Amino acid sequence: MPVLVITGTGTEVGKTVVTAAVAATALAAGRSVAVLKAAQTGVRPDEPGDAEEVARLAGAVTAAELARYPEPLAPATAARRAGRAPVHPEEVAETAAKLATEHDLVLVEGAGGLLVRFDAAGGTLADAAVLLRAPVLVVAAAGLGTLNTTELTTRELRRRGLEVAGVAIGSWPSAADLASRCNLADLPDVAGAPLLGAVPDGAGALAPEAFRAAAPHWLAPRLEGTWDAEAFRVRQAP
Repeated sequence: MPVLVITGTGTEVGKTVVTAAVAATALAAGRSVAVLKAAQTGVRPDEPGDAEEVARLAGAVTAAELARYPEPLAPATAARRAGRAPVHPEEVAETAAKLATEHDLVLVEGAGGLLVRFDAAGGTLADAAVLLRAPVLVVAAAGLGTLNTTELTTRELRRRGLEVAGVAIGSWPSAADLASRCNLADLPDVAGAPLLGAVPDGAGALAPEAFRAAAPHWLAPRLEGTWDAEAFRVRQAP
């Protein structure tokens, strides 16, 4: 799995923190890691973007960003409003493939959900994943409504012939409600793919050393961690 594409089921589901956890866990396993942010929006030129945040939390990763737009909008819209060139799926795939020749693992993080548009032609992260023939990790919310968005995302991935590596919960609450606890059993069913992790709410606020030490305990062995989905489900059972 030299390239892993990471998408969310929507915005603000914890995609960047999950990406950092995957990177930290791979680094702990002795692998070299690059993180590619396809399009960064809503960040000024002097501010750190998502790739830099992954590097801050995870450690010695190669952080790359193809384009940055100041307004917090879909990349195609943000590029148009900024009068800048958009990112195309072919550029994402080409850059990721090059990074894969120099690293053991390349994590390609999207912007928002799977079908957020990069350019006026309707290019998306899904198109880049097809070009790369890469598996896709879906980051989902924990609570009510996540089953619908997760199933829609994974159905679209399969319609395009893409492998769904699994689902990770991007922000597991410290006091999970009934819907969240039930979703631990239902998410793998609607996704047709295993649950590969649950990152605690607030993990991104941890000191980097604490984050790196804890990350392998949030992810399943498929992602080189030690997290046990069934044991976690039993502990959280309603």
